[in-house]
Amino acid sequence: MATLRLRSPLRELAGAADLNVPGDTVGEVLRGLEAASPKLVGWVLDESGALREHVVVFVNGERAGLDAPVAASDRLHVLPAISGGCHADDAAIA
Repeated sequence: MATLRLRSPLRELAGAADLNVPGDTVGEVLRGLEAASPKLVGWVLDESGALREHVVVFVNGERAGLDAPVAASDRLHVLPAISGGCHADDAAIA
């Protein structure tokens, strides 16, 4: 089984940062993740099963799509986009 590492807020929804999830492709691993952690449904994959626009998956440090092969020794990182920043008016107040 591949090791899947989740970042906030996904790790809070899954209840763990690292999970072992079976699958031969990134898509199979992510569908297995959702099956094991129902609170994650809709956070990583959209209703059509595609990777959400704001989520990036890496396999052993390389960006990967849903069809990318996964071996039992692989490490997957699921990274949701982080938004934020400072508005110019806010900077003037600080």
